[in-house]
Amino acid sequence: MGRRTRTPGAPLAQREGIDPVRVRLPEAAGEGWATVGAYLRARFGGAVGDARVREMVRDGRFVGADGRPLREDEPYAAGMYLWFHRDFPAEERVPFEIGVVHRDERILVVDKPHFLATMPRGRHVTETALARLRRELGVPELQPAHRLDRLTAGLVLFVVRAGDRGAYQTLFRDRLVGKEYEAVAAYDPGVALPVTVRSRIVKERGVIAAREEPGEPNSESRIELVERRGGLGRYRLLPMTGRTHQLRVHMNSLGLPILHDPVYPVVREDGPEDYARPLQLLARVLEFTDPVTGVPMRFESGLRLDGLDQGPGNG
Repeated sequence: MGRRTRTPGAPLAQREGIDPVRVRLPEAAGEGWATVGAYLRARFGGAVGDARVREMVRDGRFVGADGRPLREDEPYAAGMYLWFHRDFPAEERVPFEIGVVHRDERILVVDKPHFLATMPRGRHVTETALARLRRELGVPELQPAHRLDRLTAGLVLFVVRAGDRGAYQTLFRDRLVGKEYEAVAAYDPGVALPVTVRSRIVKERGVIAAREEPGEPNSESRIELVERRGGLGRYRLLPMTGRTHQLRVHMNSLGLPILHDPVYPVVREDGPEDYARPLQLLARVLEFTDPVTGVPMRFESGLRLDGLDQGPGNG
């Protein structure tokens, strides 16, 4: 078996904080791709149309490893790398700023606001914490070490240099990071707290809501009541595992859905964001031993939930 060649670096700079897409041309046997243009139409024509692919080629949007724009009639070469930037969708700006909690030569810890995705996904691309921070701070290698749901606010850890990402991701993978969340939800004297909830959570791709089903538990959360004010309570949530929507699912299973949750217990119809009614869930504390320096680190969010002040309203 031959030695695998090193993937060349991108010849295109980031655009709006987003890396260019890298494509490696596959083996052409039996496919009939005589030119690069023919392959690109086969690969992307179904999504954007052949005419749009031809236009992008004419505009020099696809470049080779040397940065040279590729022609429509460029001979196909198996294993060749090329790069391009996708057309970014129009996005409404999330009207909240990202707060910097800590920054050094290795890591950046920020307070992500509600409604802002951590990293590009689906229709959220340039309006994400990653893209914004790269643009605003001028740190092109910035990468998240973990992800926080778009509707959840609070602490997110980023690495400044791409080469350090694995060490910090490993902390989250091996559950070596202490996490503490805060939530506002209904108060129910019939729910005995504190309680540890264990269940099996299943999240299907393309389905908005996760669900619990019988079987071996794969999620665990400790839930404590911190404060009661009328019919609402402030809760401390300590996740032992990291399933998608875990805390929201577990609070809902107790009959205490988090205030202004658009998914649990009922998925609301898609529509404009209601920025005045953010999900009352906050990633409040991150605590870990730095894998590079061995120094204990603890960060607390500077954000606060206002659900107890506003009351349940219509939610």
